[in-house]
Amino acid sequence: MTPGFRFYPTEEELITFYLKHKIQGTQSDILQLIARVIPQLHVYDFYPWDLPQYAGEVCRGDPEQWFFFIPIQEREARGGRPSRLTSSGYWKATGSSSVVYSSSNRAIGIKRSMVFYNGRAPSGRKTKWKMNEYKAFQQEDSSNPSSKPKLMQEVSVCRIYTKSNCLRALDRRPPADHQNLQNNVDHRATTSTDSSRQSITQMITSPVDHNGTSLEGIWEDQPFWEWEENYNWL
Repeated sequence: MTPGFRFYPTEEELITFYLKHKIQGTQSDILQLIARVIPQLHVYDFYPWDLPQYAGEVCRGDPEQWFFFIPIQEREARGGRPSRLTSSGYWKATGSSSVVYSSSNRAIGIKRSMVFYNGRAPSGRKTKWKMNEYKAFQQEDSSNPSSKPKLMQEVSVCRIYTKSNCLRALDRRPPADHQNLQNNVDHRATTSTDSSRQSITQMITSPVDHNGTSLEGIWEDQPFWEWEENYNWL
């Protein structure tokens, strides 16, 4: 990648563009471009400090964060809970899951934050490694805006990063007028196949200064990904 440029997505872009294209199996040329920045990997089979070497070729040298698609585990597909254990550590959820909103204030997915611990619960030792895992909502029924959204379970996307005192890429916020302009461009860029190709090329080479993050709504304290079966949406 050209010096001064990096992969710099917002949460909205991660969910509505990258994750949904991956799940829906869009055209192969777009999927190949996406794989350059977000490869598919069973991240829970690895220690987090080993994950940067498996990052996409475009962001392998990024010192801050690394992105991966996580396919659904077999036990999760059968209705069980996913396993987040390594041979000598585990990922532990922090707080409750939260809903991710688009720039137009539409619920587009759900996020879970986790921290990696060495050892075994409950006496594990907390490390600096963190993860945000995202799942997308299916397109809601426009004729029934109060209907409960359903999760697209096939694949999730995660952001791996280490704890530091500096702001992360997804945490930095540009001026509101710039973010509104960028959101309008991103929305138009996903309305057709040709525009999708152009959009992903721009996202792969987005300047460091151009970034924002969607608003988050705090969700009820429900078990990870099982909230939709228990929560009264109305």
